[in-house]
Amino acid sequence: MLRLAGARLLDDRDYPAVRAALAADPVGSCMVSARVEAAGLDPWRLGGELWAADARTVRAGRLTGLCFAGPNLIPLRGNASALRSFADRALRRQRTCSSLVGPAPQVLGLWDELSSEWGPAREVRGDQPLMALEGDPLVPADPQVRTVRPHELDRYLPAAVAMFIEEVGVDPRAGDGGASYRARVSELISTGRAFARFEDGEVVFKAEIGAMSARVGQIQGVWVHPDRRGGGLGTAGTAAVVNRLVHGLGRTASLYVNGFNAPALAAYRRIGFQQVGQYATVLF
Repeated sequence: MLRLAGARLLDDRDYPAVRAALAADPVGSCMVSARVEAAGLDPWRLGGELWAADARTVRAGRLTGLCFAGPNLIPLRGNASALRSFADRALRRQRTCSSLVGPAPQVLGLWDELSSEWGPAREVRGDQPLMALEGDPLVPADPQVRTVRPHELDRYLPAAVAMFIEEVGVDPRAGDGGASYRARVSELISTGRAFARFEDGEVVFKAEIGAMSARVGQIQGVWVHPDRRGGGLGTAGTAAVVNRLVHGLGRTASLYVNGFNAPALAAYRRIGFQQVGQYATVLF
């Protein structure tokens, strides 16, 4: 383990303690677990760094504080002292993450430490129920929802862009003309994690499986064409993705949703999702 300012950088020698910490909350840690399972703890392979707050607890085989620093800053656990150490480490370099996201107490606590230097945020979403479903959905799945095929990228991409703008509030094509976002969507399609219902060649429902660990898959990007909203497409379509995760891939289905989005919350509860935690997101 390397000593860094304000936090300690974990490496592959710390893998057992990290895996135990992630396994203690498989739904809440899905985004980080998926990376660690695929790449280990080497920062170059991981696409970011994992920090611990106290070397003594790691040596004892447990982690009282854990934070992933990469495209997003994801504090998974830690008390006020641990969050201060993560903030100290983060402030020693220029901010490169696009958001803080994860369990609400850790995200909001870390933001309290960072906001004077990194603020103001574009938006703070402090109430995002984290939901999970391990079994069959309670509503019929839409049989016309299927995986998107690679040659359908250009038909799928406009719906993905529209969803991103509605959800995040910025155009994902800004900066590089959309090349990086197109590549990301193409990767989701090529790995069988993008789903849609097409009508007359147009996407009327879409969703994706984003992060996927050995135990959990996180549904993201649920979107219904504005002309078709209110007719149940979102509920039935999401149920189809749940079936794929639970029965096809052997994972628990999970997602998180803005607390102010009452229609979405109601739809997910109809499907059978139950709240298992509380997330928060700080958008830059």
